[in-house]
Amino acid sequence: MAVPSPKSPEQSERSRKYDRQLRLWGDQGQQDLETAHVCLINATALGTEILKSLVLPGIGAFTIIDNEVITEEDIGSNFFLTADRIGEKRGSIASQLLCELNPDTRGHFIDECLLKLLDLNPGLFNTFNIVVTTSLHEKEIIDLSHKLWTYNIPLLVCQSYGFFGSMRLQLAEHTMIKTHPDNQNPDLRLDCPFQKLKAHFDTYDLEALDLTNHLHVPYLIILYKHLEKWRNDIGDVNVLPETYKQKQVIRENIKNSIRKHENGTLHHEENFEEAIRSVNFAYNRTSLSENIQLILKDEKLMNLTSNSQPFWIMARALKDFVDNEGCGRLPVRGTLPDMTADTFKYISLQQLYHEQAAKDAEAVYNRVQQLLQNVNLPDDTITEQDIKIFCKHASELCVIRGTRIADEYERKGNADNEISQSLEDPDSLIEHYIILRGIERFYSEYYTYPGEIDEQVEPDIPKLKLCISKLLSEWGCMSSTKEDYIHEYCRYGKSELHSVSSFIGGCVSHEIIKIITRQYKPVNNSFVFNAINCSTESFTL
Repeated sequence: MAVPSPKSPEQSERSRKYDRQLRLWGDQGQQDLETAHVCLINATALGTEILKSLVLPGIGAFTIIDNEVITEEDIGSNFFLTADRIGEKRGSIASQLLCELNPDTRGHFIDECLLKLLDLNPGLFNTFNIVVTTSLHEKEIIDLSHKLWTYNIPLLVCQSYGFFGSMRLQLAEHTMIKTHPDNQNPDLRLDCPFQKLKAHFDTYDLEALDLTNHLHVPYLIILYKHLEKWRNDIGDVNVLPETYKQKQVIRENIKNSIRKHENGTLHHEENFEEAIRSVNFAYNRTSLSENIQLILKDEKLMNLTSNSQPFWIMARALKDFVDNEGCGRLPVRGTLPDMTADTFKYISLQQLYHEQAAKDAEAVYNRVQQLLQNVNLPDDTITEQDIKIFCKHASELCVIRGTRIADEYERKGNADNEISQSLEDPDSLIEHYIILRGIERFYSEYYTYPGEIDEQVEPDIPKLKLCISKLLSEWGCMSSTKEDYIHEYCRYGKSELHSVSSFIGGCVSHEIIKIITRQYKPVNNSFVFNAINCSTESFTL
């Protein structure tokens, strides 16, 4: 009688609903998203597209700050607003309709001028995880930038203007544990195997194995044995193969150790072929990357207080581990790549890495507990699970310290140099960033946008050109922007195209999710989109 196969465990409703994104940022990332509160200033077409792409994956809450009413221009570009709502509060209607997309999300609306809020209730902005803006003017951007910088609240300033769009990210300090590097080598420790791993390697004698076992030896063991042989041949037990020639010798040795048929042809031993392919990365020296060394020297972890973020407390414990138990190395990651081997041999090897990773994490956890006591913080401020994740991804740690947007507007940073250098490239999109900045300056001087009134398109062209020339002069740039571009922007008359806003909205929402989940590196720090030829470019300003 056939035995029925066991049923797969039932997925929760939440897992079914968010299945695809859980595969990207995991349960912790989803939890961070579901507890986050995002602030949007101005429910334009771009603003609602940004929120749409956050509501659908389950953002916890959003607040729209907008004191404008719905106009015919809004109806033409914003799919969340309808003609029968003209004259009603834009933020209120957008909030109601966005919440219909996902009942898990809470939407709020504040009918107030931004500058008035910054003056009378600045603490409101300290309650958000991130603030994103659309269609703001220079003074509003500068004042908001200063305030959020003091709170260390991320700020994203976004624009959608005709066939072009941009975003500028302000981060005072942003720490990440899971950056998901594209090409990360496995943590094998062949150059410095821990005691139990070395003892396990030493139990194998490849030449004494019968063919069946020889076919199922994990390639890790093959690599270690041939590393030992190569070292003995050259008479240096500490050296690692670094040059192509040295690695090629080991590849040939591995190939020559594949068993042969009676007629002299080689057996098909996949594990040995895997070993040959892995020579390039498997013999890398286990050491600290330059980025990790900088983090472990950061003054934030050297001067811990009760206000220190958990990241810096864990980083200090990591540093103490590296300097002591780790002997200059990070904790063992505890994962192995797939490899051809029988189940018992692979699991036995995998278990050794798991055990060492748990031992290292426990050592770091004990150090964290001592540090928490030293700064008078509760023991449960950082959990054991937090430490396990931190240690597993210790090689990915990243700290971003950005620039203040207000400094760029007030010419206190280094943006001038970046803009000047980028202008030397005729294909650079920096020219569109400059024109968008010129449009902001135009509004500050004339309290209207270039070409907003049909009769003013032609008269506004020299005015916009003058505003841009003033900016370039302030930045010390001798270049000028193309006449055709200035004519094109004046022809747009501040119009938003839904397709452009939708694309920019998707890009901005991706950056917001990266920042909220503290996974994946965000853009650094400015981004421009040209919908005419579908090109994008990022700059560091």
